[in-house]
Amino acid sequence: MNEKIIAFITKQTCGNLCCVTAKGKPWCFSFFYAFNKEEGLLYYKSSEDARHSAIIKANPFVAGTILPDKLNLLQIKGVQFEGTVIPFEHSLAKGAYSAYHKKFPFSIAMPGQIWTIRLDEIKFTDNSLGFGTKLKWERNEMSLNSK
Repeated sequence: MNEKIIAFITKQTCGNLCCVTAKGKPWCFSFFYAFNKEEGLLYYKSSEDARHSAIIKANPFVAGTILPDKLNLLQIKGVQFEGTVIPFEHSLAKGAYSAYHKKFPFSIAMPGQIWTIRLDEIKFTDNSLGFGTKLKWERNEMSLNSK
């Protein structure tokens, strides 16, 4: 994954996620996340009985956005991504609990599970690198270590 994409996602704290119901209707929600740059994963906390959780259990394919925590209208930056929410027992989800609570220790007191999004595709827009600059990344066997 490109170092500029990694730096951007690591620096931010909140994203927006969209899932799609069995009837094809979209549903979006905001979430705080922790980022695992080595594996290309986002971790977030949510209740299993939330509307979006029920939708994701039936259809784990999601899309989302991450904007800067502090917007600068002259230097537009942001990530659009596609991913898959993986099951709690999946090997990639093993470090989710500790990684999320390390970034957000206060959330230990909040009920909910830590969910894992495997990032599959990213488009990063960064106008500070030149107007309209877009960096793209797609998951493959070698992609996490490639620039």
